[in-house]
Amino acid sequence: MKRLGVLLATLLMAGSTVVAAEPVADPAVRFLRDTQLDPAALYFVSYDGLVNNESFAQDPILTHGAFQYAAWYTADRSAVVARRRTGSTTWQKVVLPHKLSANDSHNVISLGVSPRDGRLHVAMDTHNTPVFYVKSAAGLIDRPQWSINDFGPVQRTLDGVDLGGISYPRFVVTPDRKLQLSFRTGGSGNGTLELAEYDGTWRKLGRWTSATGSWTGPNGVVSTTRNMYLHGLTYGPGGRLHAAFTWREGNAGVLCNPGGLTNHDTGYVYSDDQGRTWRRDNGTSVTTPVAVDQSLVVDPLDPNHGLMNQESQAVDSAGTPHVVISYVPGRFTQCVTSYAADRTRWARTFHLTKNANGTWTKHEVPIPPNATGRTRIVFDGDDNLYLVMPYGRIVAASRASGWTDWTVLFDRPGMNVFGEVNVDLAGGVLSVLYQQRSTGTTPSPIRVADFRIG
Repeated sequence: MKRLGVLLATLLMAGSTVVAAEPVADPAVRFLRDTQLDPAALYFVSYDGLVNNESFAQDPILTHGAFQYAAWYTADRSAVVARRRTGSTTWQKVVLPHKLSANDSHNVISLGVSPRDGRLHVAMDTHNTPVFYVKSAAGLIDRPQWSINDFGPVQRTLDGVDLGGISYPRFVVTPDRKLQLSFRTGGSGNGTLELAEYDGTWRKLGRWTSATGSWTGPNGVVSTTRNMYLHGLTYGPGGRLHAAFTWREGNAGVLCNPGGLTNHDTGYVYSDDQGRTWRRDNGTSVTTPVAVDQSLVVDPLDPNHGLMNQESQAVDSAGTPHVVISYVPGRFTQCVTSYAADRTRWARTFHLTKNANGTWTKHEVPIPPNATGRTRIVFDGDDNLYLVMPYGRIVAASRASGWTDWTVLFDRPGMNVFGEVNVDLAGGVLSVLYQQRSTGTTPSPIRVADFRIG
């Protein structure tokens, strides 16, 4: 169905000629296929999630060229990478010579591709510890076959570049086809974000956020350390690097109850020089490293609402940033006392986007997540917006409505999805990496469901 509206079929009078604008499709989801990666993937619940499927991993599933890649830990804790030709149901698997070192769902696997030399990069199994890092032979991403012999040894550095103890490795490709790695040094409530860059060799670009500075909670308690949690790092049109975030304070005394989260506010900065320097949403320069500063906040929220960290962001075709956040609104409680229980009961998802005049718009998504975990955001070719919620439910809103006409497009409880999912979008196909619910530590299947969107 085609939507007719102000944005979609406005009639323009040009003399005696009437010109109709091209209609734009409504959001749509069509299920294509569901394939199994592993019938018995590693399963244990830590921090309310699974190490194979924490959605903040960027990316355990990705497409580059003719192949799609995925990674997970199998039942014996071995790290596995696999790939298939796009559209295929047959995966080629390689078991890496590394086994997960800790029962910690932070220790995810992230994949990256360096387009200039055709290597696959794997960063894994780290939470305030030295990374386990593997890279493939040059040109591997274009070869029709691969094996373990195409991968180098497992390292604790980036080819000799020592990062120290890190968390949350994220690969991102720059507009000029270099590969960057984002990571946190230090810990929760007292850490900094850093970047490294690969162009045949790795080098550290250094830290771009600060852990220090005073911030006063609503109860008057002062916190002097924190860390920035990213909702993502995304290059958009024109090469701009977008970063939405929340701050987590180191002093739990800012909370009304110790069962909450010290996350507060949604902030936003961008960089036009690949992360070397940063600017506020109004274009003014920010002192680097970026420190806590209310002028960076685009949606204020005190730390008593269970605001989730590391949720999701995306950039539309016009270069506009969109951010998804979730928390417990004040109409339910002004004091979260158990973030997991209260978020499952009361949390709501919100969509933030920047307007042409520089202000930000916020809308509540009228479909509760009913979960502790995070939601992922993607766009189709018409800039309709899709949210992939916990348990694999897909909801969407049209660009024509200003992303306000939310509806559920896919919800299949029979898939038995546990918690958060990871996503990959390529060529109009949305791939959802998910693991099925189990009990205790009994291994369970990990699978990929494919959908045509738009």
